[in-house]
Formats: sequence, structure tokens, C-alpha cells
Amino acid sequence: MQLFTREQKECSYSSGISRQEALVLENATRDTGTNRFIYITAAIAALNGLLFGFDTGVISGALLYIDNSFGLTHLMQEIIVSPTLVGAIVGAAAGGRLADRLGRRRLMVAGACVFFVGSVVMAFAPNVPALVVGRLVVGFAIGVASMVGPLYNSEIAPPKIRGSLVSLNQLAVTSGILLAYLVNYVFKGPGGWRWMLGSGVVPAAALALGMLFMPESPRWLVENGRLDEARSVLSRTRSEDRIEEEIENIEETAQVEENDASTLLESWIRPALIVGVGLAVLQQVTGINTVIYYAPTIFKSTGFGASASLLATVGVGLVNVGATICAVLLVDRVGRRPLLLVGLTGMVLALGGLSAVFFLPGLSGVVGWAAVGSLMFYVGFFAIGMGPVFWLLISEIYPLQVRGSAMGVVTVANWAANLLVSLTFLTLINGGTFSGVEFGGIGQTGTFGLYAVLSLFSLLFVYWKVPETKGRSLEEIEADLRGGTSGKYADASGETAENAD
Repeated sequence: MQLFTREQKECSYSSGISRQEALVLENATRDTGTNRFIYITAAIAALNGLLFGFDTGVISGALLYIDNSFGLTHLMQEIIVSPTLVGAIVGAAAGGRLADRLGRRRLMVAGACVFFVGSVVMAFAPNVPALVVGRLVVGFAIGVASMVGPLYNSEIAPPKIRGSLVSLNQLAVTSGILLAYLVNYVFKGPGGWRWMLGSGVVPAAALALGMLFMPESPRWLVENGRLDEARSVLSRTRSEDRIEEEIENIEETAQVEENDASTLLESWIRPALIVGVGLAVLQQVTGINTVIYYAPTIFKSTGFGASASLLATVGVGLVNVGATICAVLLVDRVGRRPLLLVGLTGMVLALGGLSAVFFLPGLSGVVGWAAVGSLMFYVGFFAIGMGPVFWLLISEIYPLQVRGSAMGVVTVANWAANLLVSLTFLTLINGGTFSGVEFGGIGQTGTFGLYAVLSLFSLLFVYWKVPETKGRSLEEIEADLRGGTSGKYADASGETAENAD
């Protein structure tokens, strides 16, 4: 793209600006326009995360009033929460292959339309079965969105800012959760749950319309032989001297790969698959979505009323967003591993404190506020590390032609672990009946203590298994995998992070 005419350049030289200075100015102007385009594109794609976060958060407040409409037991509450997770597992499983076949952009538009339909079904649900169907439909869309949004952003972003752009997805997730909490508070009261659940049509429509004007992933275009379109997209996101080099790198990578799910089991990919699936499961079994889904219920159990519980939950959402902004700003500066290690350390301490708070007897008012504080610290440390960095890493560490399939496998594992935790949280606390056999729960102290132990295990897993990918191009990361050095990813400064395999 020609930003300066010959006459403008000559005018610059005659005004005392050297030719070199004029070229620097031209490049700076091009970079400004390029960066603007990249950030707008990434922000619109990150609306996938907003949908993900909105539905995750909105059910927490809606449960308080769905209970009034239908009279729910603890088991029924878990059944209403869980269909979205079942749908998400199916969506993530199908989404990986669909992303490779249809393209990232078209899949995001289709997913947003499905989410729109599911939100309408939930809003008008006459009974629990209809509500469950709506939750299943929305869940399918979320499963697709949770893997295709980070995938798209990782493939369109230049390496030096890829971490920040992909982490925008997690910022959108936390913003969606906060938005859901605010919507819950606005529509609190009998029958308000229909407005809460139906409000999802707004972000769904915004994503579908926005993606109609966005380009396809250049890597997917190259893989499918549409080189001219790929050059056109790259010309808006890369400097001119990098376009042909990047296309050649993508073509070379594609020539030596097979787009087959069995490739995921090959020995050179296995270390990356272990890291991805391990982080996917550990992100969930440390208990984050028990807070997101049941925060008002947790606060209500400490003596808060319904309105106060919803307001306290908004505070948790604000901390979530603020900490995620910090992660977005730091991830390309300090790297992925440091954020994971710091975040998990804080999670262990916060969950241990929360477990101790519920162990104290007869301090209902103090327990309530101490629980709020502990949950805020826990959510904040999660949002610095495991929240954004997990989704960033799984968008970086897999080869091009199986990247969609690999992210689908990892995302399925993530949603399956989410389902397990969501189906067991209230039962762990209160006990229940299974196959006619009654059993007691381990209470809030035992439940959050269990999550603290799992967070400690996660810390050890990250320390020993997770590599650093900061500053590396996707092709360089893949070259490391093929060369058998998957545990040693040099960062932009040339330093190497050891990963004991």
C-alpha cells in the first residue's frame, strides 16, 4: 500500500528530513494503520469469548429466580447448569474439524446464529425440559466459540503481539461474565430470569454482523490454495517484506503435514497434546466455574440476601476483568510460564483461606465478607494466569493443518472437566442420593480444600511440563516440536525455557 507519493517524499527531503527519516515515517504510518486493523479484527473475533463468558455468568443469577418458578432441588439446579456443558463438548468436538473445513470466519458467524436461537428458546421456555433444550443449543455454540476465537486471533496476529491479541479472548470472556452479572442485577426479581437468559441475543447478533466484514485467517487461506487472498490479508497485518516469507513458511509447513486426527497421536506431537489436555483439565478441576456458576448461591449460604449476593458477585466480576487486563498487558512482556506460576500460587493460597473461612463457626457476618474477599483473590489470580494463558498456549503449540483438530480435542477435555465439576459441586457440599444410596457431602471447607490441593498439583504440572512460547512464530514453535525440542522454546531475546519432559 503506497502511503506517500513521490512528490510528498521529495517535499519531505526538501524540508530538511533525510530520505532515511522519511522512510521511517512512512513505515510508522503503515504500522499505525496495520495495528488499528489488527486490533479491530481481534476485538470482533473476541466477541466469541464474550458469548462464552455471558452464558457462563448469567446462569448464576438466573438460578435464584428459576428456582422460584419451577421449585428446584440441588440436583435440578446442577441439571439446568450442565446441559450447556454437554452441548459445549459436542460443539468443541465438531468445531475443530469444521474450522479446518469451512474456515474460521464462516464458523464464527454460524456459531453466533446458533447462540441467538438458543437464547430465544431459553427466554420463552415454559418448563424445565424446554429450558434444558435451550441450554444445550447455546452450549453447542459456546463449544465452537471457545476454540475458534483464539485460533483465529493466533493465526492473524504478528508474533510480537500474538499473546496480547489472543488474550483479548479471555478479556472478552471475563467482560462477558461481568456483563452477565450486571444484567442479573438489573433484572433481579420474579420472572427476571427470562430477560437474563434472553439478553444473549445482543452479543450474538453483534458477533455475526461483525464477522461478516472481517477477513479469513491467512493461514487457512494458504492451506486451501487461496494465495492471493492470503496476501491481501497479510498486507493489512504485516510489513511488505514479511508477506512472502510468511506465505513460504506456511506452505513449507503444510507440505510435510497430513490433516488427519491420527497425526495427533504421533510421538513428536504427543508432548504438546499432554500439555494442552493437562492444562485443559486442571483449569477446570481447580474450581473456577463453581464460583462463576454458583457465586450468588455461595454468598447466599453465608447469610447474604438475594440482592446483596448478586451485588457481591458483580464485585467478583470486576476483579476478574481487572486482573485479565493486567494479564493481557504482561503476557508478551514477562512470558506465559511466569504468569501461570504466579497465578497458581495465589490460587492455592486463596482457596486454602476460603476453606478455612468456612471452617470457622458462628461468624455469619464475618464469614460472608471473608468469603467475598477470598473469592475475589482466587478469581483475580486465576484471571492473571490459568484463565488467559491456557487459551493462548493451546492456540500456539499445535501444527497448522491439525491445529483446529488439536484445539478441538483440548477444548473437549476442558468442557468435560467443567461438566464434571459443575455436576458435583453442590453435591460435594450438601450430599445427595445416587442409585438409591444416600451419602453426606464434605461441606464447603472440604470442597474448597480439595480445589486447593488440585491447584497445588496444577502448579507442579506447569513447572515441569509447560514450555515458554513468548516471541516465537507459530512455524518456529512447530519446528521445535518436529526437531524433538518441544520442551525448549526460546523467547524473543534468545533465552531458552527448560521443560522437563
